[in-house]
Amino acid sequence: MRNKYIEAYEDAQIAQKNIPDFRSGDTLRVAVKIKEGDKQRIQNFEGVCIARRGSGTGETFIIRKIGANSVGVERIFPIYSDSIESITIVRRGRVRRSKLFYLRDLRGKAARIKEIK
Repeated sequence: MRNKYIEAYEDAQIAQKNIPDFRSGDTLRVAVKIKEGDKQRIQNFEGVCIARRGSGTGETFIIRKIGANSVGVERIFPIYSDSIESITIVRRGRVRRSKLFYLRDLRGKAARIKEIK
């Protein structure tokens, strides 16, 4: 049982954001607002979505990319966060699971995901 005022506020927040329909296995480009002192800039974080969890305004997703020196970098983003400027789907992946945590152990060509054509 949730408070109707909280539900109304969350529904307004969800309606305000334009979120594309993506799932795990998709390669995403997330434009994140970064505040440095009194300046603000936008930085892209591009990688494979390995998980989505939660519901409503508390929903989050995890993106994994391979950074410098083949070091894996993962970030957890709340979908309806004000710090996210936009989410762009770069390519759609064909996977058979909703959580791709096994990609953490794979390297190079073994970590590739087939693309939906």
